Amino acid sequence: MPGFNQRRVGPPPPLHSRAMTERQILALGGGGETDEQNDRLARYLVGLSGKERPRVLFVPTATGDEPYGTVRFYARYGRIADTAHLLFFPWPPADARSLVLDQDVVFVGGGNTANMLAIWRAHGFDRILRDAWEKGVVMAGWSAGMICWFEAGVTDSFGPELEGMRDGLGFLAGSACPHYDGEERRRPRYRELVDHGFPAGVAADDGVGLRFSGTELAEIVTVRPGAAAYRVDRGGETPLDGRPI
Repeated sequence: MPGFNQRRVGPPPPLHSRAMTERQILALGGGGETDEQNDRLARYLVGLSGKERPRVLFVPTATGDEPYGTVRFYARYGRIADTAHLLFFPWPPADARSLVLDQDVVFVGGGNTANMLAIWRAHGFDRILRDAWEKGVVMAGWSAGMICWFEAGVTDSFGPELEGMRDGLGFLAGSACPHYDGEERRRPRYRELVDHGFPAGVAADDGVGLRFSGTELAEIVTVRPGAAAYRVDRGGETPLDGRPI
C-alpha cells in the first residue's frame, strides 16, 4: 500500500543530526490519559526538530480558535519550546506564510476536520503548510490534526455518526483513523468503510504516535500501556510494532 511501507522501527536520530530538509509528520491518534503521558508526547515531538529549544506553532482552527486549548498548549510546550499560535478568526494574520515557514514544528489541534480544511483552503493555508513541510518544518497533530495530513480519514465532522472524508491534504497516501480505542464506534466503522471501498490506511489508539519520514511510516511510539497502531486493509487489520517512550 503506497505510503505505508514501514521501515525498521527505531528511535529517532540524536539531536542536531537531522538535515533540516527532512520531511516529517507525527500523526497522533489522540492524547494520553494523564498530563505526564502528554508531556512525554510533547518532548518526543520537540525532539524531532533536532533543536534544543525549537519554535512550535499551535493551530487551533478545528475548534474555531477556542482559547482553552491554546492556553493548555502554552502551559505544556512553553516549558520546552518557543511557542506561538495562529488564529483564523476573524481573519488570519497577513504574515501567516512567514510565521509558519519560520517554525520548527507546527501542531494542529483536534476538532472539526472538514470545517478546518475548508477554512484553510479558503485562505491558501493548505499551500503554506505544504511549503513548510517541504522545507523541513515538522507537521504534527492529534485527532483532526492527525487525519488532515492523509488523503482520507474517518471523521465526526458531519455529526455524531462517523463518516469517511476523502479530501484531506494528501501529504500522505491512504486513510487514517484516530481514537481507535478511545471511541466505541471508531474501530467497527473504519473497518466497515475500508471493507466497502474506502482507502486502506492506518489507525492509532489514543496516546500513540506514527512518525512519517517523507511519506514512509518510520516509527510508532506510545505513552499508554497496551495502546497500539494498526494497518487496516479490506478484510482485516494488522498490529504494527511500536515502542514506549
